[in-house]
Amino acid sequence: MTRFLKLLVVAVAPILAAATASAMSFTHYASSEKDGFWVKSNLKTVGDTPESQSDIVIKEDAGNTPIVTFKGWGTCFNELGWDALQALPEEKREELLKRIFAPDGDLKYTHGRVSLGANDYARGWYSASEVPGDFRLDYFDISRDLTTIIPYIHAAQKYNPDLWFWCSPWSPPAWMKINQDYPVLSSRTNRMDSRINYLLHMDPDAQADPGKFPPVLASQDYMIQDPRYLKAYAEYFCRYIDWFGRCGIPVKRVMYQNEAYSYTPYPGCPWTPKGAALFNGEHLAPALKERHPEVELYLGTINTNRFDEVDKILSDPHIVGKDLFKGIGFQWEGSQIIRDVRAKYPFLKVVQTESECGDGRFDWRGAEHTFVLINEYLGLGCEEYTFWNAILCDDGKSAWGWRQNALIRVNSKEKTAELTPEYYAVMHYSHFVTAGTKLVCSLDGRTGPNPISVFLTPEGKRVVVTCNLDDREIRRSIRFGGERLDMVLPPHSMHTFAED
Repeated sequence: MTRFLKLLVVAVAPILAAATASAMSFTHYASSEKDGFWVKSNLKTVGDTPESQSDIVIKEDAGNTPIVTFKGWGTCFNELGWDALQALPEEKREELLKRIFAPDGDLKYTHGRVSLGANDYARGWYSASEVPGDFRLDYFDISRDLTTIIPYIHAAQKYNPDLWFWCSPWSPPAWMKINQDYPVLSSRTNRMDSRINYLLHMDPDAQADPGKFPPVLASQDYMIQDPRYLKAYAEYFCRYIDWFGRCGIPVKRVMYQNEAYSYTPYPGCPWTPKGAALFNGEHLAPALKERHPEVELYLGTINTNRFDEVDKILSDPHIVGKDLFKGIGFQWEGSQIIRDVRAKYPFLKVVQTESECGDGRFDWRGAEHTFVLINEYLGLGCEEYTFWNAILCDDGKSAWGWRQNALIRVNSKEKTAELTPEYYAVMHYSHFVTAGTKLVCSLDGRTGPNPISVFLTPEGKRVVVTCNLDDREIRRSIRFGGERLDMVLPPHSMHTFAED
């Protein structure tokens, strides 16, 4: 590979790239599969060099706006994560919580995601409404959360009392669904009757499109569309917010459904655009406005690359002109349509809602994948990034039988914990990119050279985050005004250059 991959000229606000009279100092943090994690060194820029000798040139004479002003990092609070923490001695448990959540810790997480009822990393299925036909929710019950999720959140709040939270369900209570069960499809991991799998695809003319996710769309809403059910479900959201508030857990945002386009053997619920618009526009939004006006409604979580599906929701008569959604949350295949959504709906904020989970190997390749994902979502203009499980036991196995990664891996037999390569991939960003930091340049590693992001902190310091996914060493450089920062990147390595 040549030394200078490509000359990219980026015009940013004058504050970023004012000409310097002397060399700039950076602290370099490096992590690699071969040489270890978070190795620190110091270096200085080189002055008086031609622009042609830099991959990226930051111009000082434009004053245009940044790609995004970042707000914060977070994680989902799941039951199996709490179980992993409980497997550790108290001293180690507290150390890890401080590393994740403390403002002076490693990851500096500022928010959390909470499932309304069970998700696929619960111990098993549950909801807060298990009495069929209880439209008034007289038997609403969060006793399960009081023993798992809420203690987990309180443990994190000990290290960051300013944590805020957003919520979404994976599935409505089973009695509110057309299949009267929590999954969408039957499998060996649940007890759903396979004879009712036909409910998913009732349209005989539906054609598979291998370039889209899902290839074939659900033919109907799994949430019963009777107004009594929709009203009760909106009340279900409000009751959860009430209880979380009583427990000192501030909910600032809700989204109506996790991954409406995943047809799952674990808790899930497909929605059509018409059903989603009806529920959000005529039931959930009015209920929040009346009961919890402090809580914002976002559309999400969007996990389909079918722009037309999202557009149908946003252009539905139940939604148009009502200023209901403050933003949209994207994950998985949803990232592929962020540009299209932002182009048509520029007034909506965009956030990333769930980092991809991996396969339970907890290896370097999983870390590289997450590193690139972060670069991609921030480069697309996402002002928040939420991770999935921060911590899991052993092989990361769910109650439904598959394995996933986490940032911290607990050995349940030895009562020990290790920081995985993915932990450091995240730390290369989150330790430096805090609330108010501006992303001023981003190269997407999926479509071009290895990814690189350039940030400006609220203190006016530059931060460069990049990696080398190749099997051989590469060299890159970036120019700020009259100064050039040269970078030598070993094979399969991650890097942060933080201005001193």
